Amino acid sequence: MEVLIIDDHPTQIDGYKSILSFSDVNESLNFTACHNCTEAYRVIRTAQNKYPFALAIIDYSIPPYEDQNLFNGVDVARLIKSHFPETRIAIITSHTEAIVLYNVLKKVNPQGLLVKSDIDGEELLEAFSEITKGNYYFSESVKKAKKLLLSKEELLDRTNRKIIELLAQGIKTKNLPTHLSLSQSAVEKRKSIIKDVLGITKGNDEDILREVRKLGLL
Repeated sequence: MEVLIIDDHPTQIDGYKSILSFSDVNESLNFTACHNCTEAYRVIRTAQNKYPFALAIIDYSIPPYEDQNLFNGVDVARLIKSHFPETRIAIITSHTEAIVLYNVLKKVNPQGLLVKSDIDGEELLEAFSEITKGNYYFSESVKKAKKLLLSKEELLDRTNRKIIELLAQGIKTKNLPTHLSLSQSAVEKRKSIIKDVLGITKGNDEDILREVRKLGLL
């Protein structure tokens, strides 16, 4: 079984290898390790005509490869899926924000999404075991994020989620069109919808973020 591990911490890669060695997979495991988006891109392109990866374990926050528009583990996961549709993907992240986790699910639809603070070695082994069998595995924070956002259907729109993420990063409303394929008036309309969903009659960006944080979305 070919296993691709992408993480910028070598000790973490060694840990994943060790844990997988205790799994109940009845196959020998051949590991390929990458430490950033650049290495991952080259490995994926090289492997394209040679062998498929059965499993890819990807850290969300890895150094980018801007020339190929690969900025994090989600971008790499999508690249892998385009070359190896059958590869089972597990994304591991330190992010606990519901919107970030939901975005990963929507963009990648990985077989596994695990928040580091949720899991220990035993649960990690269980997750990998389930994923290698073709099942899905989500850690507790991911399950809560799905449930929370499904109760706010209007916020599930990808663009609305992106607007909230950008506001949380400190991007001003006047600068949002440069980050989105929207006009200033379209941004304002979407912000109005977001306010309606959050029950804000009057308020600014800080009011939006405050209400979003109350809901546990950020």
